[in-house]
Amino acid sequence: MYVADSRSNPATAATAAARDLGPGRRAAVAPTVLALGTVSLVTDVSSEMVTAVLPLYLVAGLGLSPLGFGLLDGVYNGFSALVRLVGGHLADRGGRHKTVAALGYGLSALCKPLLLVASSLPLIGAVLAADRTGKGLRTAPRDALISLASPEESRGRAFGVHRAMDTAGALIGPLVAFLILRQAADGYDAVFTVSFSVAAVGVLVLLLFVPSRPPLPRSETAPAPDEAPRASLRAALGLLRVSDVRRLALTALLLGLATVSDSFVYLLLQRRLGVTDHWFALLPLGTAAAFLLLAVPLGRLADRVGRRRVFLGGHVALLLVYGALLSGWQSPALPWLVLALHGGFYAATDGVLMAAAAGCVPAELRSSGLALVQTGQALARFGCSIAFGAAWTAWGDRWALGAATALLAVCAAAAFALRPVALNRGAATAPTTGTVSEESPV
Repeated sequence: MYVADSRSNPATAATAAARDLGPGRRAAVAPTVLALGTVSLVTDVSSEMVTAVLPLYLVAGLGLSPLGFGLLDGVYNGFSALVRLVGGHLADRGGRHKTVAALGYGLSALCKPLLLVASSLPLIGAVLAADRTGKGLRTAPRDALISLASPEESRGRAFGVHRAMDTAGALIGPLVAFLILRQAADGYDAVFTVSFSVAAVGVLVLLLFVPSRPPLPRSETAPAPDEAPRASLRAALGLLRVSDVRRLALTALLLGLATVSDSFVYLLLQRRLGVTDHWFALLPLGTAAAFLLLAVPLGRLADRVGRRRVFLGGHVALLLVYGALLSGWQSPALPWLVLALHGGFYAATDGVLMAAAAGCVPAELRSSGLALVQTGQALARFGCSIAFGAAWTAWGDRWALGAATALLAVCAAAAFALRPVALNRGAATAPTTGTVSEESPV
């Protein structure tokens, strides 16, 4: 019923989703957010099936060193940065957010069966690079669709709902991989095959259920045609002249420099606890479960008390993760604590950062602006993954993690000093308009 209604009269659907429901009641989450959440849920089942087994497949199955794995993991998590600005630019030109997102989801789906035939470091790297290209193309347009369908005062909640649905898929994916590894004779091949089939379903859901152009909620007013900024790569990079965008992008970059890859966190836990190969695939479930439970509450909290407090609090949780892994504590409670804090870190930062970034840029450059912030963060995490793998190979895991912990403390202090205005915004602040000033007061 929603598909027909949203396509025939999208303005009515968006207005109903954005209007106030009365004193003390929250605005409804836009149908577009729920549809995209479903796409992300299905797609993440596919992606996390591969992510759950990839570290063990590469290190134990193919015998890669930590440095070799760090290079591949850097590609897997950072290569998308090279195409995010392009994806954001293409989406903004003509408002083709859904089209570009569909291309990205489709490319990632096609890469899953290629892992069946790739057995060398260069070939696996090429497949992972193509997969991350798809992720780079789709991420900014998808997040732009979420922000364009949601009012500023509840945008943290909207992103929290989407991330919770996305994480539900991340919770299911490793469980499916675990069951396949236990039952199938050729476990890894079966995981990659099922992953492709599930990813194809996600693409179909996007094409059938997500409207192409959700209208602006009432908190966003479109500028006159002659005042609207034109979508271009130059205009996207020009957003860095805006003080708030520049500080927010720098904050994301600084903290990304000390964000150790999830895969390394799980490998460190396996070494501390002696987790067997079959159980290793279940470690991401702890992170996903905490993310799922905390994404919406922390999104709402960010809307109320300001996104900066929640965002920086998430990085404090990450510092506690590093500290727990360094402590040498051998209690059975260690994995529960580490994975709960790890999921809390993502719940307090992922959607909150995008909600803050969406308030800094006009609707006409929304994908480009989000991609700009995401690019700096992804490049920083790419560098961190390679550096951490090299440090582990040269000095051992404890020294590498100790260096990352010290670096994160320094970067968090620097990010606190930057104080980007966008991260202070919440429900109490005035909503943004469709324009952007050259400099924002601090």
